[in-house]
Amino acid sequence: MKEKEMFKLNGVIGVILFLLFGALTVFCFRQFILTESFIMVIVSFVSLIITVLIISGFTIIQPNQAKVFTLFGSYLGVIKQEGFWLSVPLTIRKNVSLRVINFNSDKLKVNDLEGNPIEIAAVVVYKVFDSAKAVFDVEDYKEFVHTQSETGLRHIASQYPYDNFNNDYEISLRQHSDEVADELTRDLQERLHLAGVEIIEARIMHLAYSSEIAHAMLQRQQAKAVLAARKVIVEGAVSMVKSAIDQLSTEGIVDLDEEKKAQMVNNLMVALVSDKGSQPIINTGSIY
Repeated sequence: MKEKEMFKLNGVIGVILFLLFGALTVFCFRQFILTESFIMVIVSFVSLIITVLIISGFTIIQPNQAKVFTLFGSYLGVIKQEGFWLSVPLTIRKNVSLRVINFNSDKLKVNDLEGNPIEIAAVVVYKVFDSAKAVFDVEDYKEFVHTQSETGLRHIASQYPYDNFNNDYEISLRQHSDEVADELTRDLQERLHLAGVEIIEARIMHLAYSSEIAHAMLQRQQAKAVLAARKVIVEGAVSMVKSAIDQLSTEGIVDLDEEKKAQMVNNLMVALVSDKGSQPIINTGSIY
């Protein structure tokens, strides 16, 4: 079903027509009383029917609102322009909001790409761009948006791991929120286009491991952080030891053979890498 513009006239014109036919109805009925003319009865009756039809054709459109018109089951069109209008009488009119709508999904429990149970929820911002599709192509477009949003969120959550423990370049739900949000927006737009809905933004607002594995995964994250810190410490210590040995050799402060260099490297590495304060031992005898 495609959206099309509904026939309409300015409401002021409708008011003028209503007053004219109303006055004609009163005049003809009065003439019938005075003259008992059968023609005046017919004219008065027809004028009264037209007056009633004009009244039924009046409609008011609020800003950012559309009205979809049907007549005896047939789709006539839609009016989006705000104001007071005269349209086809005896029609059924369904209001459709064109305003931006904010929808917060429930917290869903799903499995990520690695099979870990997680809790996830999203906020979806959307609006109707085709009122005819929203009314006729789905039963309830708001309920359709809610259902498809949760389905799309489950799908996206299962495509990525919660965290990229093994590959820093792999997209994860926790560390690449913008990429995941873009993918979720595209997925929802494909699902909701048939309902005449445009997705403005879709973004994860809650993400956590399920309670049964939260403690274990926290320990895993802490272990990864410790390993990363250790790596930085070791790389820095190696650089400092190399610089120290090179400087001692270059300036001729001390002449060390390979065995003493190895011992010095070992001592310096232990002192620099240890997470506890080292206790220096002073050798008062010969180094040999």
